Amino acid sequence: MLAVVAACLGMAACGGGDPTGPGGGTVTPPPPPPPAPFSVPAITREFRGMWIATVANIDWPSRTGLTAAQQQAELGLLLDAAQQAGLNAVILQVRAAGDALYPSSLEPWSRVFSGTQGGNPGYDPLAFAVQQARLRGLELHAWFNPFRAGNLSDTLRLAPSHFAVRRPDLVRKCGQLWFDPGEQAVHDQAIAVVRDVVERYNVDAVHIDDFFYPYPDTCTNFPDSATYRRYTQGGGALSLADWRRDNVNRFVQRLYTTVHEASPLAKVGVSPFGIWRPGNPAGITGLDAYTTIYADSRRWLQSGWVDYFAPQLYWSIASTGQSFPALLNWWGQQNTLRRHLWPGLASYRIGTGTSPYAAGEIPSQIALTRDAAANAGGATGSILYNGSSVKNNLGGFATTLASGLYAGGAIPPASTWLDANAPATPTLTVVPGASTLAVSMSSNSSDTWWYLLRWRATGTWRQRLVPSVQGAVDIPAAGVDGVVLNAVDRAGNASGEAIWRP
Repeated sequence: MLAVVAACLGMAACGGGDPTGPGGGTVTPPPPPPPAPFSVPAITREFRGMWIATVANIDWPSRTGLTAAQQQAELGLLLDAAQQAGLNAVILQVRAAGDALYPSSLEPWSRVFSGTQGGNPGYDPLAFAVQQARLRGLELHAWFNPFRAGNLSDTLRLAPSHFAVRRPDLVRKCGQLWFDPGEQAVHDQAIAVVRDVVERYNVDAVHIDDFFYPYPDTCTNFPDSATYRRYTQGGGALSLADWRRDNVNRFVQRLYTTVHEASPLAKVGVSPFGIWRPGNPAGITGLDAYTTIYADSRRWLQSGWVDYFAPQLYWSIASTGQSFPALLNWWGQQNTLRRHLWPGLASYRIGTGTSPYAAGEIPSQIALTRDAAANAGGATGSILYNGSSVKNNLGGFATTLASGLYAGGAIPPASTWLDANAPATPTLTVVPGASTLAVSMSSNSSDTWWYLLRWRATGTWRQRLVPSVQGAVDIPAAGVDGVVLNAVDRAGNASGEAIWRP
């Protein structure tokens, strides 16, 4: 054995170091392995939203009397929860009852901050929310209630600048305080409030919910007889019910027109009661929103008065009279103009209430909406109510979304009827460092709203949505074999790809 070892030490062939072959010819070394294929996947599109309710301190702030710093920290936690769950939008309630979540010359500060209507929190919560949402790659939609004026108990607590105090002739008492939808001045005030916000803040959308005329469980005889009599005396011929529906229809149509006049690419969304009329589709029972709250929501969708439509489908998959899949598919069939259909899902019901959801209900509903996307007019996303259910991870559903259905990220679908022109391909520069890649991004279009940054690390694609005002980010360098950048405009159109490979 020692002799063999000694012989090998003296012979390059034993160590494989002799470059010649048996006949003395040169041996060609094997070629290096080919680089791993680099095929950039299609951009994932899906709306993943979350409502943040401020009325009665439901979601934020958690209570009155918090300092500005405490309020901001709480909002940051809600936005973090949305980002971590894989969401890409939040819908923040900014006008709950003739008040404002921001400094306004038209209406008083909301009482949710100090406990007193008109109390200044010392900063601009809406500006803060827009900024913080965008830093996390989240759209910010401003949510308004046009006709709610407050609770009956608020009558003596309203701020002097509240519209109900300045114009008590427009207020009706029925379960709560309501601005009469039949009064033109009520429409004018609400529209002026919305326009003010759209012109002063870079919100991605304007949103209204299901409160038009009051629900019958709180008000069975809305006191608008004098308003209706004035209408008929002026020559109006509609019945009372048709007149009330027309009041709501005119408001929704005017809202859509006004928002796009003020900001052509800001979306307009409505989240009506989930049933248009019982029997639509067959087997559906429940409240008739058409005749009780005078909401002809199917007309709004089919008239193109919305950019996205979010019927509140707050029922389970197993429900019979209010079947979630039946209503989901029916609304898709009504979506003849192919606007965005993003149903509202009742995540607040997980493990709570008289008929609680199992933890898997919301993920199952999201899977059904995703399946519906294959149908013409079908859903291309959903919205969770409410923010607290996401932050508190009820039943672990937010974790389930982050690790499953929402893993990998998505950006909202484009609103091509607002604008179909994609921005120019941006410029991408990547500088490798010891543990990070320094990524620089610059736009070649004035309409760039976001940068969609994607990179592949050890075979897995990751992504981050970066506001266009932010031109540089660092990403982990480990295992990265390619970086891709797209510019995305405010309507959601994506540019061509700028690619970097090491």
